Amino acid sequence: MRGVLHPRKVTHRATITDPKKVGQLLCEIDEYDGYFPLVCALKLAPLVFTRPTELRAAEWKEFDLSKSEWRIPAERMKMRTAHIVPLSRQAVAVLEELRLYSGEGKYLFPSIRTDVRPISEVTMLNALRRMGYEKDEMSVHGFRSLASTLLNERGYNRDWIERQLAHSERNGVRAAYNYAEYLPERRRMMQEWADYLEQLI
Repeated sequence: MRGVLHPRKVTHRATITDPKKVGQLLCEIDEYDGYFPLVCALKLAPLVFTRPTELRAAEWKEFDLSKSEWRIPAERMKMRTAHIVPLSRQAVAVLEELRLYSGEGKYLFPSIRTDVRPISEVTMLNALRRMGYEKDEMSVHGFRSLASTLLNERGYNRDWIERQLAHSERNGVRAAYNYAEYLPERRRMMQEWADYLEQLI
């Protein structure tokens, strides 16, 4: 099959994985003086570690804060499979504060120019650059690698991590029914992860 099947191109995204530097990044996000929904998006990025597009285009109808849960519909997911994100207490606190700002609209993070579009990935990236992080140091997508690396280092079950990252499932039929797989374990992992990030701050 040489020449017929092309090797998958792997893109390495800049990320920070040293715990001390992660703590510094989180402190700088907390102290960042910018557009409020943008600051909230940056605070949530390490807590939920979804893909940037899934985060920035999040809609309020997808959230049930009483259940501490974010359900992303299949059509918004890269792999076209619904995805559940358990929300830590820290994530819910950010969302409760944000709801006072954008809760009446469609998007959690409306563009600064119009509320009919969400903020762009460039907007989030520019904020990281203004904090002093160069393109080879940290990217918006890098929050996923940050979480994956540190959770693996801390000994969490790889299957829980992979399911939370919503990585592709080889069997498409199985994937359609697997979005809730390991949900109790993932809830615990996500809360412990948020507590760990709080300690780093």
